[in-house]
Amino acid sequence: MKILDFPKQNRPRERFLKLGPEVLSDAELFAILLRTGTRGKKGEKGENVIDMSNRLIKEYRLDKLFECSLKELQEIKGIGPSKAMQILTIAKIQKRINQSKHPIKKITCAEDVFNYFHERLKDKKEEHFYILMLDTKNNIINEQLISKGILDASIIHPREVFKPAIKNSASKIILVHNHPSGDPNPSNEDLEITEKLTNAGEEIGISVLDHVILGGDGWWNSKEKN
Repeated sequence: MKILDFPKQNRPRERFLKLGPEVLSDAELFAILLRTGTRGKKGEKGENVIDMSNRLIKEYRLDKLFECSLKELQEIKGIGPSKAMQILTIAKIQKRINQSKHPIKKITCAEDVFNYFHERLKDKKEEHFYILMLDTKNNIINEQLISKGILDASIIHPREVFKPAIKNSASKIILVHNHPSGDPNPSNEDLEITEKLTNAGEEIGISVLDHVILGGDGWWNSKEKN
């Protein structure tokens, strides 16, 4: 069913104009961004833009889509050069917004990491595990959210941690996560993850400079063990 065949009040753009973006699902918002679905090849059905958006979110997740390169996006069914550029444009704008909110450009100590992440993580109800990517002089290149939820060494795979670091040509990374309980002291799982990723980094030539855990108004870090 084409979007134009939807009742007018059910179309994403009309719902946005009448009710605002808050009421729209992720797929509807993504549909407004992508604008068109796919035409079916001979003997195949096409996809309207909402169905396509639902498929992409279900299969790839929005955050993973925004990590892809232009080439990688175009390998996904339904994503051509135009849609790929639209997705990467949104991703780049979001990164620049984040950078403008966090003017720290160089990491000199764990306190810099705390100041960089504290405002956005202080009220989170679940653990967010990030890597902060640095160049040889400890200037911030980029950041990447790796996982949400309770950290588990068995599911934090070095491949997922170091893939964005390699893509961004990082020399070093800092592991960062929050403890919603407010206590920044590490669990045995946290220490295991630190050791596991530090060893993996040594093997591929990207050093894990530190692991900073934020809790309340304080922090713990593996380098200084404060």
